[in-house]
Amino acid sequence: MSLNKKSVDDINVKGKRVLVRCDFNVPLKGGEITDDTRIVAALPTINKLIGDGGKVILCSHLGKVKNGPNEGESLAPVAKRLSEKLGKEVVFVADYNVTGEEATKAVADMKEGDVVLLQNTRFRGAEETKNGEEFSKELADLADVYVCDAFGSSHRAHASVAGVTKFISAKGGENVVGYLMQKEIDFLGNAVENPVRPFVAILGGAKVADKLNVINNLLEKCDTLIIGGGMAYTFLKAQGYEIGISLVDNEKLDYCKEMMAKAKELGKELLLPVDAVTIKDFPNPIDAPVDTEVYDATAMPADREGCDIGPKTQELFANAVKNAKTVVWNGPMGVFENPTLAAGTLAVAKALANTDATTIIGGGDSAAAVNQMGYADKMSHISTGGGASLEFLEGKELPGVVAADDK
Repeated sequence: MSLNKKSVDDINVKGKRVLVRCDFNVPLKGGEITDDTRIVAALPTINKLIGDGGKVILCSHLGKVKNGPNEGESLAPVAKRLSEKLGKEVVFVADYNVTGEEATKAVADMKEGDVVLLQNTRFRGAEETKNGEEFSKELADLADVYVCDAFGSSHRAHASVAGVTKFISAKGGENVVGYLMQKEIDFLGNAVENPVRPFVAILGGAKVADKLNVINNLLEKCDTLIIGGGMAYTFLKAQGYEIGISLVDNEKLDYCKEMMAKAKELGKELLLPVDAVTIKDFPNPIDAPVDTEVYDATAMPADREGCDIGPKTQELFANAVKNAKTVVWNGPMGVFENPTLAAGTLAVAKALANTDATTIIGGGDSAAAVNQMGYADKMSHISTGGGASLEFLEGKELPGVVAADDK
């Protein structure tokens, strides 16, 4: 996958209609936006296109839209917030058809620097299916140029992410990436394809199954691979240790043995927890007070569950990132939603904040943890896409990246 893509800095949009795929999948409560991080993240690209005299047409999905179009998943609140942030009116096309007459008229009436926001792309139903050709073409008919700035959706070959590019190209238009996408490609893509060494990768989270290809791919690329979180107990069991009632993926024991053998063969360091914070019963609710006991990983009792890395492991992992030049982290070290069981995740976040390395947080729970713990501004890059960043780390081609024109 070529990572050298044309961006908004490489094109002239003056007087042109520019369709921008954003990630406005914001959390809503009672019709109000509770966190506008994703809207704020899109502003640099939008402002650049406005400033260059483009006619800016924005589109995005919101929610899963299981039961057809509904006001609860309309992008109307996003249009309102965007108008405030941009200091100018964003014309909202409320039409559930997304690209119907109302959209065509709104775009025809645009002047240079105007902004239109289309309705939730998933209201069309065809957005996610293989027969999204018609929708892709209708989106392309509205524009002269296409900009993908939605990294969080770039791993999906949807009409508004990848399908539209074919029709833009067919009429001589350009398909480029926005600033957000560019940043993800620069950090995540280059960290995996061309890292400054030593390169340390840290993987956590619950299941080995979720990270099979990531482990395999990163072992070939990194110098040290650290494994924590629930997935570590399957590795410990594969080594023959008692793990009590900890999370385990029994079908993946042989895979874990293979990966440990692969690390040895490649001369890579594979670090696993040496001690664990254990509990008797899982807290309910998840953030309720809980009694813990720390045991060495080689001596865990049969009736307890490991829910975080212990103090020795925290030190081991922190030392491993001290001299790193590139660190990628995806997945928490324990049940970080519980204050008592968040110490391991916090220790890793702190270690990353104190290193001179380029530190890249791979979206999802790790991003939530870093934000929650107040270390976000100490990281080089926090990915905006959980699933997309995982697939990037797996070495997969992302349709939204592939579809952009090469420089």
